[in-house]
Amino acid sequence: MQLHDVWFVLIAVLWTGYFFLEGFDFGVGVLTKLLARDRTEKRVLINTIGPVWDGNEVWLLTAGGATFAAFPEWYATLFSGFYLPLLLILVCLIIRGVAFEYRHKRPEDRWQTNWEHAIFWTSLIPAFLWGVAFANIVRGVKIDQDMEYVGGLLDLLNVYSILGGLVTLTLFTFHGAVFTSLKTVGDIRDRSRVLAGRLGAVTAVLALGFLLWTQASRGDAESLVAMVVAVVALLGALGCNLVGREGWSFALSGVTIAATVAMLFLTLFPNVMPSSLNEAWNLTVTNASSSAYTLKIMTWCAAVATPLVVLYQGWTYWVFRKRIGTQHIVDVH
Repeated sequence: MQLHDVWFVLIAVLWTGYFFLEGFDFGVGVLTKLLARDRTEKRVLINTIGPVWDGNEVWLLTAGGATFAAFPEWYATLFSGFYLPLLLILVCLIIRGVAFEYRHKRPEDRWQTNWEHAIFWTSLIPAFLWGVAFANIVRGVKIDQDMEYVGGLLDLLNVYSILGGLVTLTLFTFHGAVFTSLKTVGDIRDRSRVLAGRLGAVTAVLALGFLLWTQASRGDAESLVAMVVAVVALLGALGCNLVGREGWSFALSGVTIAATVAMLFLTLFPNVMPSSLNEAWNLTVTNASSSAYTLKIMTWCAAVATPLVVLYQGWTYWVFRKRIGTQHIVDVH
């Protein structure tokens, strides 16, 4: 295996980590409207992710930076062709971070309500758009012989990509509901388990259709294995949620996300961004990569830095591992 193949795998791992971690806090953001009955319960939900949401976004920065350094042609084509959707995601992430920090700064009801609306929409929109983006990458987009995207915004909106967006939205929300039941106590915990069961059933239907479509159009034996793992894990997560095994349910919903991302990257390889105009114009791990020397330096840096980041973030989750409920919320105003 050559270094550009190694970095393709590493980027897949980074996206897996991002969707696993940011997935549940996107889900919790959506649940502030679907699950919480009052402001106190909204504060419980937000507090479950308060210590970790910004650390989860580090995985996105690392994935983007690694793509830029290891596959500059892929980065250039992706971020120019998908400019508006990615810009919208970026704006949502900025507003979302501001909303978490500023929501409690003033006691006025209107002030807090507006920031709570912002948390909901800036969680829902990226959760949907990431699925649209990755579905288009797998499906293929209009790339010409100069490795440039020549399509328009409407070319990115098709049945397959919209289905992909619905899958990530429902899967992340289900992941968030399971996380909520794992991190809370009392009535909100019980209701999150019930809602997780309903969301999981919808997710299973959408995900099965999307994965079968992907496998039928671009899959091979390896992607088929990943698809089976994703489906079995999702069903297992639903079963564990039903019997109250929240830890296992959360782990299995994470396996579902990881297997789904693995399937998408397996269907891509050795391409990184297929051209729908001509297969000869596909961006591959070979023609889109940096020099061997650049990849070698990056590999040494990643070998040193990555374990430290993982250990630090793991320690953060350990410190904030306890459950919370409405009885832990103090009215500071």
